[in-house]
Amino acid sequence: MNEFDEEVNSPVRTVEPLHVRLLRLLRDEGAVSRAELGDRLQMPRPRLLAELDRLVALGYVAEAGLAASRGGRRSTLVELNPKLRFAAVDLGASSMDVEVVNGRLEPVAHYAEPADIRNGPKVTLQRVNELLHKARVDGAYERLDAVGIGVPGPVSFRDGVPVSPPIMPGWDRFPVRELLSREHGCPAVVDNDVNIMAIGERHGGVAHSVDDFLFVKIGTGIGCGIYLTGDVYRGTDGCAGDIGHIQVDAHGPMCSCGNVGCLEALFSGAALAKDATAAARSGASPALAERMSLRGVVTALDVAEGAVEGDVTCIQLIRDGGRRVGGILAGLVSFTNPSMIVIGGGLAQLGHILLAEIRSVVYRRSLPLATGNLPVVLSELGGRAGVAGAAVLASDVAFGEAS
Repeated sequence: MNEFDEEVNSPVRTVEPLHVRLLRLLRDEGAVSRAELGDRLQMPRPRLLAELDRLVALGYVAEAGLAASRGGRRSTLVELNPKLRFAAVDLGASSMDVEVVNGRLEPVAHYAEPADIRNGPKVTLQRVNELLHKARVDGAYERLDAVGIGVPGPVSFRDGVPVSPPIMPGWDRFPVRELLSREHGCPAVVDNDVNIMAIGERHGGVAHSVDDFLFVKIGTGIGCGIYLTGDVYRGTDGCAGDIGHIQVDAHGPMCSCGNVGCLEALFSGAALAKDATAAARSGASPALAERMSLRGVVTALDVAEGAVEGDVTCIQLIRDGGRRVGGILAGLVSFTNPSMIVIGGGLAQLGHILLAEIRSVVYRRSLPLATGNLPVVLSELGGRAGVAGAAVLASDVAFGEAS
């Protein structure tokens, strides 16, 4: 192997720029003194002061009074500019959540409403823009510094476009990032919805101190956000973690992706509602039959409520789904050896019956070495995980622009 080959084949680690590390520290910890910043970043004082002056001039950083005395002249506190604003959008198959946050990622405006992703990108993004403009009129911001958005399908993170998303007709290669950036005059970033949920949970949830974990979203669809060595793993084309389309039954029902027997076709919001409807009509579940007679339809929430009441069929439906999810996760545990598995999404409301079944299968089917210290837990952020992660991504892309 020659010198050129050694250089090409050696691993390359990207060194995070000083200004990005500095801005992230202020984002995550609040006002910090110049002296403490120098200690934390291990930077010579002249270089740090020059960088701070530059970021103040660009509008990213502001002074915040004097720090407590450390025995000599009191250092000045610095913080992120209080006027910084990021937009965070979490699009689901049947809902949208839109937040505007400040530099510390604290919400200053929030809107949530039903939405049908099948209406297409123009209708859906027009509504997102209307909500963001409403926030501006209501005084939440003067201008946006970045927009982060998650969508329920595969995404080319590099290009900022969805790619052949099974449940998103009309969205393939639609220029989501370009449209949002042009509309709001700021950088934008687009990712898969489960990735932004994983990012949110890593930043401010139960996985805050964990570098290697799996975030499993169980909702209208099923997906998995993969964190490896402190970063999201998206795969070459953005498809990593699409576990909802792993086949679990070769003779199972047709899936939205065109294949048969996928996990998502057997256990997801739509699949559970379909099974619950059958159980209500056949009389196998008295709890579901009663709800069907009252409202004409039953949903996954009805299954959760029926299980709490002790309905045997509802409990079994949840256990069957948990068994299928657990079987897939057992394989992932053997393959990636994570430190934690977090369960989130709309069907996390099925609660501890679902969680217990997933745990049981994962612990039973994976090697003891991989599961001896492996917690399987519910998301701490719940329904806010997506917008929280989108806000983190938006701040990161904004900080990257400050070069």
